[in-house]
Amino acid sequence: MGRLVYAANTSLDGYLEDASGAFDWSVPDEEVHAFWNEHERRIGTSLYGRRMYETMRVWEDDDWLEGEPDVVQEYAAVWRDADKVVFSRTLDAVTTSRTTLHREFDPDVVRALKQASDTDLSVGGAALGAEAFRHGLVDECVLLVCPVAVGGGRPALPLGLRVDLDLQDVRRFAQGVVGLRYAVRS
Repeated sequence: MGRLVYAANTSLDGYLEDASGAFDWSVPDEEVHAFWNEHERRIGTSLYGRRMYETMRVWEDDDWLEGEPDVVQEYAAVWRDADKVVFSRTLDAVTTSRTTLHREFDPDVVRALKQASDTDLSVGGAALGAEAFRHGLVDECVLLVCPVAVGGGRPALPLGLRVDLDLQDVRRFAQGVVGLRYAVRS
């Protein structure tokens, strides 16, 4: 059975993006990118909402990858090798390979995916992540805390919901990013 992992870059004050929707402060350097590559290698299926899917689908195309560092090109290959499930009421169709579209978030669909999987699954994005937390589906939380406070925006973790966590690992990166890995208590 696969575990569902919520993973995100976050500001020190707990936001995925600032009040204007920017997240340029979380663009990974090579060391952090290598961490995400390794993390994603153990993921067999990624769950996305529309916004996160639209952000991530750039990894499907080769056009922009020419001349990019090896670590970036490696991430593209890892991303393409994973299955993707998109939950969206507004998306007409998905345009990437190995991707399925569901019109509504259904916790039973996620439970079935976890049950059938030999690998871990990931959930990305604030809204879908919050739904997964609210339905008790998240087993692990990986946060890379960036050395910046943005003062507001889209919260990394769901508001109005208590989530008890057990710290499993801490990692410090050279540029001041701190990686935190937690198990979610049942």
